[in-house]
Amino acid sequence: MNKDQVKGTIKDAAGKVQEAAGKVIGSNEQQFKGVKKQVEGQAQKTVGDVKEVVKDIGKK
Repeated sequence: MNKDQVKGTIKDAAGKVQEAAGKVIGSNEQQFKGVKKQVEGQAQKTVGDVKEVVKDIGKK
């Protein structure tokens, strides 16, 4: 697991928490920010996944 995978997973989880908190307090802005953070985290994790695949191919 590389740093992009870890950071992406953490950012995705933080976004889920922020979205849920926004729902609880009735803040559409916080919900939006949470969803945005989730998308960013998922994208970063995907970059990390691609890096791992490339690294594995390079070992063969």
